[in-house]
Amino acid sequence: VQLQASGGGSVQAGGSLRLSCKVSGRTFNRNVMGWFRQAPGKEREFVAAISWSGDSTYYEDSVKGRFTLSRDNAKDTVYLEMNSLKPEDTAVYYCAARLTNNQSAYFVKRDEYRYWGQGTLVTVSS
Repeated sequence: VQLQASGGGSVQAGGSLRLSCKVSGRTFNRNVMGWFRQAPGKEREFVAAISWSGDSTYYEDSVKGRFTLSRDNAKDTVYLEMNSLKPEDTAVYYCAARLTNNQSAYFVKRDEYRYWGQGTLVTVSS
């Protein structure tokens, strides 16, 4: 399974970005997808996750109401819409995948994911 993340960039506080993660090499439809981020000098932390059916999503508290995770199974792609961006959102963002038989399951821990993308940098200036 290969994950290709894209969409990062530099924006001012209050701006928006949309990250994409395209999955290839295996059945996308049964993969839980998650996003994590890692700021300089900090641990990689959970941001959001979506079940493979798309009916369940979960967000880290600091991004609730600002970030929206969705998926297009026909395009093997997940999208992280990020609005009202803050300087503290600055980080390298990584998408991750894990196969599951539970269509409504999602995962929030790093070690629960098997496949990872290469990361895309998001920089938010004040």
